[in-house]
Amino acid sequence: MSVMNARKFLPHYLMIAPFMVLFALFLLYPIASGVFYSFHEWNAAQQARYVGLDNYSYLIGSRDFNRAMTNLASYIIITVPLGIATAFGLAVLVDSFSGRWAIFFRSVFFLPVVLPAFLAATIWRWIYTPNFGLLNMILGWMGLPSVNFLNDAGTMLYSLIAVDIWVSAGFNMVIILAGLKNIPGELYEAARLDGANRFQQLVYVTVPMLRPVLFFVTTYGLISALQVFDVPWLLTGSSFTDYGGRRNALLFPVMDMMGRGFGGVRFGEAAAYGILLTMVIMAVTAAMFVLRGWREKS
Repeated sequence: MSVMNARKFLPHYLMIAPFMVLFALFLLYPIASGVFYSFHEWNAAQQARYVGLDNYSYLIGSRDFNRAMTNLASYIIITVPLGIATAFGLAVLVDSFSGRWAIFFRSVFFLPVVLPAFLAATIWRWIYTPNFGLLNMILGWMGLPSVNFLNDAGTMLYSLIAVDIWVSAGFNMVIILAGLKNIPGELYEAARLDGANRFQQLVYVTVPMLRPVLFFVTTYGLISALQVFDVPWLLTGSSFTDYGGRRNALLFPVMDMMGRGFGGVRFGEAAAYGILLTMVIMAVTAAMFVLRGWREKS
């Protein structure tokens, strides 16, 4: 580049310089450090020792790692489709109202999104409490036995899924609702003239027109589910040495990674965990875009 061009573009470089510095400091450097320490044994008190791929091979053979991945797969298979279906139903419901009622229902359904995670977990810990929690009070009125939702390995995962859908449905609802508002009314009018009932309009007009929106909420839901941490951590132990719940039924990869790093002081192992999880997230995201491209071509 000539001196003249350098002077011409200097103001542009100066304007993006703060962003580039922050980008390098808070993204590139942590990633490079994570990759470096993933090949080392390091406890922060002693000098890091190079161990090659030992951290990765140990993790993949670890019982807790495999349990966390199994829990994560079950969680994603249930939570993502159920959460999107719930948000879609809420969006269609809210869209059927107008004026103050539409604002009221939109606010009520969106309220859990703005609650801090610890407050949402506190509310649901009370709902799930064995003796005087709301759910067990309802079961008692129905003559059914009390259930320890957060201490029974058979109910813990489903209890978490209910909380996560409650917390996230409002966010997806707002996005789907925006998509519904952009569907031209002429399409519904034409469908009605062809004799389509409300269900057929939903299937043949609404869902196809919302395909880009549904792709976005599905991809976002998958990435969020892969990083699930705060709610199960708060529902179980809320510490880096006591987490995962009974029989590790609520052990997830990010919790396991944090426990190995901050609880077990095995930072090299935790770094390898983070790199593996990042690769999984990138692979899932790439697969979603490839699938979308294939659907558009077909």
